[in-house]
Amino acid sequence: MSKVEDFLTQEEEQAIVEAIRVAEKNTSGEIRVHIEKTTSMDAFDRAMEVFHELKMDETQLQNGVLIYLAVIDKKFVICGDKGINELVANDFWDTTKEIMKNHFKNGNFKQGLIDGILMAGEQLQKYFPWQKGDTNELSNEISKG
Repeated sequence: MSKVEDFLTQEEEQAIVEAIRVAEKNTSGEIRVHIEKTTSMDAFDRAMEVFHELKMDETQLQNGVLIYLAVIDKKFVICGDKGINELVANDFWDTTKEIMKNHFKNGNFKQGLIDGILMAGEQLQKYFPWQKGDTNELSNEISKG
């Protein structure tokens, strides 16, 4: 098995997918998690490439959030689309990343991801509350590269 498959157990993956479902329940925003072994690119540049590949830049309100992890490189990035980035505090993603990093340092990747997802969901709910007729535009499943 590769590092990506070993990174989270099936139960941990399901807990993360459930956290995405809960976080998105009260918002029109979209949250995705993408995990891959490594990248030869700058982690932020790769995250933006994945953001595009997952069609996260095609949401109606430009309110997608991607949590990208390169396992072997021990790098992760949180990036939001234009709609959410224009509204959250300048340090929001850094604050979220710091909380996640504290869990990651202790090897608790599941809880770090869940906390980051729920924090992103709170901001999305604040700025993009669920409206009648909203649909889940993107899959909640973890994508892997």
